[in-house]
Amino acid sequence: QLQLVESGGGLVQPGGSLRLSCAVSGFTTLDSYVIGWFRQAPGKEREGVSCIARRGGSTTYVDSVKGRFTTSRVTANNTVHLQMNSLKPEDTAVYYCAAARIPFCAPVPRTTAFRSWGRGTQVTVSS
Repeated sequence: QLQLVESGGGLVQPGGSLRLSCAVSGFTTLDSYVIGWFRQAPGKEREGVSCIARRGGSTTYVDSVKGRFTTSRVTANNTVHLQMNSLKPEDTAVYYCAAARIPFCAPVPRTTAFRSWGRGTQVTVSS
């Protein structure tokens, strides 16, 4: 069974940076999975943030984070990272990573396409 564990969340001031990590286990190769990052703010629906295709291919980002967030994967240690720069208060949310055996990333990842999820890590952007 696929397991995902997020880490790296915390409290940061506006304009600061955080690097989230998603450790994936219980599979044959990370390259078989598309990995998505999602977030959910209080009172809001979970939304797609970023996606990285299989075999470290293309990445997609929701418009609100383009130019600020970068997703990458390190297959050797089964980890996917989300580097978040120039953070804003509206980025405050619980961030989740998820995995799917789908052929490619949608322009904005959809929660319904992903079946395996981590438990999330809190990111708070506040002065």
